[in-house]
Amino acid sequence: MKLVIAIVQDLDADAVVEAITEAGYRVTRVATTGGFFRQGNTTLFCGVQDDQVPHLINLLRSTCKRRTRMMPIAPHSAEHPMTVGAYVEVTVGGATVFVLDVKHFEQI
Repeated sequence: MKLVIAIVQDLDADAVVEAITEAGYRVTRVATTGGFFRQGNTTLFCGVQDDQVPHLINLLRSTCKRRTRMMPIAPHSAEHPMTVGAYVEVTVGGATVFVLDVKHFEQI
């Protein structure tokens, strides 16, 4: 048995939970904060059999989207004055997934 921990953007969380439950898996959803922009995200916990891990990860791939955002360039004293107020495009989103072995599991 495996414990899959997936950290997803809040924008994707509802669609991910729906896809996971429609596929017959159980999922626990926890609101969390962090990441590149220190914005809200969602951490999902899902216990599955070893052979179900690839299917679950494919569900995550199909529902968690990468996006681009504009981020201000941090001013440093060595920077040229023309870069103050400038922005750079960065990629955010997708999912961070951990798969852990579970020695014991029971529902009470």
